[in-house]
Amino acid sequence: MAPARKTVTVRIEGRVQGVYYRAWTEQMANRLDLEGWVRNRRDGSVEAVFSGQALQVDEMLRRCADGPPDARVTKVVVTDEGGAPPSGFQVLPTH
Repeated sequence: MAPARKTVTVRIEGRVQGVYYRAWTEQMANRLDLEGWVRNRRDGSVEAVFSGQALQVDEMLRRCADGPPDARVTKVVVTDEGGAPPSGFQVLPTH
């Protein structure tokens, strides 16, 4: 039986812009072999999609709760589960 796959859209809140959060997210996602994207939002949060094996996606969500050393994450909200998985991992423009 193949490992379960999972795709989630998340919003990360707190001091998460200007602290290397997007680049860190890209590095962590690549280490965990995830597909998706990450971008800053105009409201000061960071939004991301992670897709891959369920265990790796769950690990990424745990890592997002801490973020890079200078970040101060106050909340990680899963806003959507499912959807078509993207190809590769990208940093997108602010939305």
